[in-house]
Amino acid sequence: MITKDSIENLKAHIDIVDIISNFLELKKYGSNYKACCPFHQEDTPSFVVSPTKQIFHCFGCGIGGDSIKFVMEYEKISYPQALEKIANLANISLQYDNKNEQLDYSVINKLNQYYSKLLTQNNTAKQYLYNRGVSDFSIEKFEIGFANTSNDTIHFLKKNFLNLNTAKDFGLIDSGENGLYARFINRIIFPIYNPNNALVGFGGRTITQHPAKYINSPQTKFFNKSKLLYGYHLAKENIYKQKAIIISEGYLDVVMLHQAGFTNSVATLGTALTKEHLPLIQRGEPKVILAYDGDKAGIEAAYKASVLLSIKEFDGGVVIFDQDTDPADLVKDNKLNILNNLLLHPKNFIEFVIDYIIKQYDISKPLDKQIALKETNDYIKKLSPILQEEYQSYIARKLNINTQLVQIRHHNQNRNINSTISTLDIAELSIIKTFLEFPKYFNELNKDILTKDLFQTHQDILETFLNNQQDEKLNFILLNEDIKIYTKQELDKQLSLLLRAYYTKKIQQLTYDTQMNFRQKSKKIREYKQKISNITL
Repeated sequence: MITKDSIENLKAHIDIVDIISNFLELKKYGSNYKACCPFHQEDTPSFVVSPTKQIFHCFGCGIGGDSIKFVMEYEKISYPQALEKIANLANISLQYDNKNEQLDYSVINKLNQYYSKLLTQNNTAKQYLYNRGVSDFSIEKFEIGFANTSNDTIHFLKKNFLNLNTAKDFGLIDSGENGLYARFINRIIFPIYNPNNALVGFGGRTITQHPAKYINSPQTKFFNKSKLLYGYHLAKENIYKQKAIIISEGYLDVVMLHQAGFTNSVATLGTALTKEHLPLIQRGEPKVILAYDGDKAGIEAAYKASVLLSIKEFDGGVVIFDQDTDPADLVKDNKLNILNNLLLHPKNFIEFVIDYIIKQYDISKPLDKQIALKETNDYIKKLSPILQEEYQSYIARKLNINTQLVQIRHHNQNRNINSTISTLDIAELSIIKTFLEFPKYFNELNKDILTKDLFQTHQDILETFLNNQQDEKLNFILLNEDIKIYTKQELDKQLSLLLRAYYTKKIQQLTYDTQMNFRQKSKKIREYKQKISNITL
C-alpha cells in the first residue's frame, strides 16, 4: 500500500490545472479555467477548474472534486491507481509499505544510459547522425543513443540485476517463443520523456534496410504516443516564454530545429495530431505552427490537424515545406533565413482547410463546385458564429459565387447548468460561500444562531457545511461566479435579515398553533420579539 505520508506529499506538490490539462483542453476564464465536461455531452463549457481552491466542478452534471477524484472518474480506475497515475504525470515518487510494489524507474533510465554509451562505440550510427547535420551537442542534449542486438540488451539488464518484469512494464523487452527479446534492435534511439521530465519510452530509427524505418515503444500505462510530444520536456519553457509552439513530424526535425535556435519545437510520435494531444498543446495558450512535409501524407496530416485545431479555436497556422525537403534539411544546408521566414508567415488554419477542400475539385465544373461548396459549408458550420461570418466571403471568393450561397449556422448560446440561477436563493448560498472563503467570519459567529432552520431554501447545504462534510454542492458554490462573496458588513446585514425573517415566521406559526394556550403563546411571542430587537451582528 502507498504510505499516508507519501499521499500527503503528492497532494502538496500537484496542481489541479496541470493534472487535468493532461486530459482536457482547458481555457482561461477569469481566475478559473473552463472546458467541455468529459463526463456528459455538452456544447457550451460548464466544467470549471479552480487553481486557487484546487477543485473542479461541472455545472452541467454536478460532478466535482480534486485532482485524484478527476483521474479516478476519467480513467475509471481505483484510488491507488489514480495516485500512481498522478505521481507518474508529476514525476513524484511514491513510497509503499510493501516496497516491492514500487515501480523502479532506474530500469529505463539505466538502459537509456547504456544506449547512449553504445552510440559512442558505433561509427555507422554516429556517421548517420553527422550526415544529417546533428552536432555532438545535440546528441548529448537529446540523449540520443544506439540499440545493438537483442541479446546485448537482455544481457545488460541481467548483468546489472535490473528487474525484467519492470522492463516488460515499460515495453523495453517482451517474451516470445524463443524467450526474452528486446524491442529495439540496430536502431538509433531517441528517448521520449513525458511533460514532467520522466523517461517513459523510446523511439528508434533503423540504420539497416528494415521495412519499419521508425518504431516507438508499445502502449503501456506510462507511454501513450497519442498524448506525448517528442522534445516537449526540453521545449516547454520556451513555449511558455515565446507563446508559440512548432509541431513537426519527426525526431530529427525537432533535434535540428533546436540546434538552429527554434527551441520551442516538438513532434508527434509517428502518428497524426489527435484531440488527445490538445490538452498538452494548450498549456500556456501558445500560437501553434504546424511544420509539415510537402508530400501527400504531410499535406493530408496538416489538413486533418488544421480542422481539429481551428474547430477548437487554436491560434496559428501551417507551413508546408517543398517536397523532398524538411526542417532538418534546411538547417543542415544552412538555409536558416528561408526557414525563419516560413515559420514567421504560416497560413492560418481556416484558410488552409478551405483551400485544401477546394483544391480537391475542378471548380470550373458546376457539379464539382457544388460539392466543394457543400464540404466547405459543412466545415465552417463547426466554427464559432464570428468565424463563420468572417470566412463566408473568403469561400465565396475562392469559388466565385454569391456570398449568400455560403450558409452559416447560428449557435444556441443557452447556458447549460444543473440549476438555473433564478431557482437559487443567492443570499443563502452567498453566506455559505463567504464562510468557505473566510473561515474566521464563521469562527467569530455565535453558533447558536446558525442552525439549518435559518435557511428556507438550502437547509441541506447549510447542514453539510455545519457538519464539515465534503460535498459536490460546496464545490458548486465555490466555483459559481454568480454567487458572490460578501464583505463582513454585507454578511452581517444578510444574517440579520435572515434572523428577522426566521423569528417573524416563528411568530406567525404560533398564531395557528392549537397545542399551546394563550399565555404560553404570548410568552413565546414576547421572547421572539425580544430576539428580533436584540439582533446585532
